[in-house]
Amino acid sequence: MSDRFELGLDTFGDVTVDPQSRLLPQAQVLRDVVEEAVLADQVGIDFFAVGEHHRPDFAISAPEVMLAAIAARTSRLHLGSAVTVLSTDDPVRVFERFATLNAISGGRAEVILGRGSFTESYPLFGYDLSQYDLLFEEKVELFAELLKGGPVTWQGRTRTGLEDQRVYPIVDGDPIVTWIGVGGSPESVVRAARYGFPLMLAIIGGSPARFAPFVQLYEKTLAKLGKPMLRVGAHSPGHVAATDEQAREELWPHYAALMNQIGSERGWPPVGRGQFEQQAGPDGALFVGSPETVAQKIFRAAKALKLSRFDLKYSSGPLPHDKLMTSIELYGTQVGPRVRELLA
Repeated sequence: MSDRFELGLDTFGDVTVDPQSRLLPQAQVLRDVVEEAVLADQVGIDFFAVGEHHRPDFAISAPEVMLAAIAARTSRLHLGSAVTVLSTDDPVRVFERFATLNAISGGRAEVILGRGSFTESYPLFGYDLSQYDLLFEEKVELFAELLKGGPVTWQGRTRTGLEDQRVYPIVDGDPIVTWIGVGGSPESVVRAARYGFPLMLAIIGGSPARFAPFVQLYEKTLAKLGKPMLRVGAHSPGHVAATDEQAREELWPHYAALMNQIGSERGWPPVGRGQFEQQAGPDGALFVGSPETVAQKIFRAAKALKLSRFDLKYSSGPLPHDKLMTSIELYGTQVGPRVRELLA
């Protein structure tokens, strides 16, 4: 673990509801996300990340634009993606956009590369799902070369090659911090170690402790390659309120709406309250409850997985903006200090 355990927040810009339970326009949701990030900066959060989706229920499709707007309103937050779907983007353009963000934010940019849990970007941008693995492997390889900062020479099957090509703007200072996001693939864990990228675990179901073998694989692979141990982080959904009961009652209907919408697309049965309570319990993937409950759960996950960062996916379906703001405030002012106290 790092000397200072980091607490982050993630959002996909979930489309929320107004006090009359009417869905807000995506444009308003985007403005609300900026305000949420400003509050996160004020209450001591270390990292704020926005996901990339191309769907009606998530408003953020251009993470770097959102992050640039947030950078202009904040001073200390590190800003990143959760995740950048590199398979259906161009690594050179992704690098240029994050290098620009890094410059205007004073070195606060980070990127989490992944394949994402949705596939709508493949037909939208003209990519073939049959090349799912090849696209990501080649594009991570190219992105790793770009991070080195010098002229790049690279050849692959999914993109035009580069010959002694420089990419601008040149990053001033250390390379952009780059993570690999992993949902459940050992191959992705090995890939992160091979390229020397920190590992970000997406824990959205089951016990966080079940990811311990991934951390062990990561450590063993780094050691085999002669590389030092790198940071491990985790991302999980949750919600913080004054009491456990309040947090669960606030989250439940909106969590169910989100999961049932996704489930209807993927053939899952409807989520029940019992499943929700199990996931919200001590061994589940939902970090929901009072500040003390959430802090204790983060502490246990941090110890089990040797984490140096935990990111709470604080938005869940149409959970209203005012509830999100309260959750952020409690997370920064009470959960974070308590987690660090427990880890000390």
